[in-house]
Amino acid sequence: MTSTSAPTTAAGPAPVRSPLPQSLAGSTVVIVGGSSGIGLAAGSLLRSVGARVVLAGRDETRLAAAVARVKGGEDGDVLGVPADMTDEGAIEKVFETAGRVDHVLVTAGSMGGGPLSETPRSAVEDLVAGRIWGAYAAARVAAAHLPAGGSITLTSGVYATRPVPGVAVGAASVAAVEAFTRALAVELAPRRIRANTIRFGVFDTPLARGVFGIPAGPEGDAAVAAAGEAFLLGRMGTAEEAASAAVFAMSNTYVTGTVLTVDGGLSLS
Repeated sequence: MTSTSAPTTAAGPAPVRSPLPQSLAGSTVVIVGGSSGIGLAAGSLLRSVGARVVLAGRDETRLAAAVARVKGGEDGDVLGVPADMTDEGAIEKVFETAGRVDHVLVTAGSMGGGPLSETPRSAVEDLVAGRIWGAYAAARVAAAHLPAGGSITLTSGVYATRPVPGVAVGAASVAAVEAFTRALAVELAPRRIRANTIRFGVFDTPLARGVFGIPAGPEGDAAVAAAGEAFLLGRMGTAEEAASAAVFAMSNTYVTGTVLTVDGGLSLS
């Protein structure tokens, strides 16, 4: 349970600042799922514009490597806090360690599932918990800590509107996150806290490589390039391209209740 009692209303209208990423300088961003992929890329982008970055993830070894990568060999205020995103108490500890937090990005969660007739509930319960209950836990803690002008950015996937066979549970989970986001935007608006979701297509991340059975590192690059040839733009997106959408959602103070699609045209093909 969260330990901070949040006010129900904010005084005055929502704060206004420059919508450019540089306006995030000096702010603190918690990234749940920040030890790899899009979350890690977001940490690097945010650090480059002067934000203080707090990465949260389950794997402590991978988390330490992520912190080192975001720091880039320089001294800087980049923290790594171990946490399971479905554990609200663990997320609370992340915020307590971070101190003041201005923005939250949740990128943790898996995709997949399997054919309905061959996949028992027990095989997909973790997937559902990671997507829905993970987003819920992070949002509950964030809502108790964020100031007016703060934001919560969640993530979903193109399967919400363009499902393929074998992803019914995954599609339902990301669609639930999108509905949750719209409800959050309405509920938190009196406190001038924004909520948005980025609906991602296929990006070259460890998660995507695992789904496609592509090796990590340079040995898998040729396979990534080959897989991307079928996409509208002839390639997969990069993690940085995905992460930049989350930076936009944080920096633009007039965007809330929005599901922003960044999929390289995948939903059109």
